[in-house]
Amino acid sequence: MREPLPRDLFDPACPSSMVPFQIGDKWAGMVLVCLADGPRRFSELRVPMYRVSAKVLTETLRALERDGMISRTAYEEIPPRVEYAITDLGRTLFPAMEACRAWAMEYLPALEQARASYAQRSA
Repeated sequence: MREPLPRDLFDPACPSSMVPFQIGDKWAGMVLVCLADGPRRFSELRVPMYRVSAKVLTETLRALERDGMISRTAYEEIPPRVEYAITDLGRTLFPAMEACRAWAMEYLPALEQARASYAQRSA
């Protein structure tokens, strides 16, 4: 018989909750990719990210800005103009994102098969 898992298995001081975005975050990585070639306005980001609501995109941009992954520059013009740009810290996420992309390319068929099998068993 295996030992039971201890209540204090995870250190409460573990910095995992500080990670800038979770692996499963649906939009943060896409925003970073959109900003890879230079600053963009909100309306420009909306074009490739048409599936995300304006509210969720705004929340994603704020979270990325809070974590130092992107910068937000507001220009005092009429009409007002705001641009978002990836920071040097944000660019450090690209190797990890590429590793996730490579994993998905290799294992997505197995993942889809596992989900289909699960759905059949659960039906």
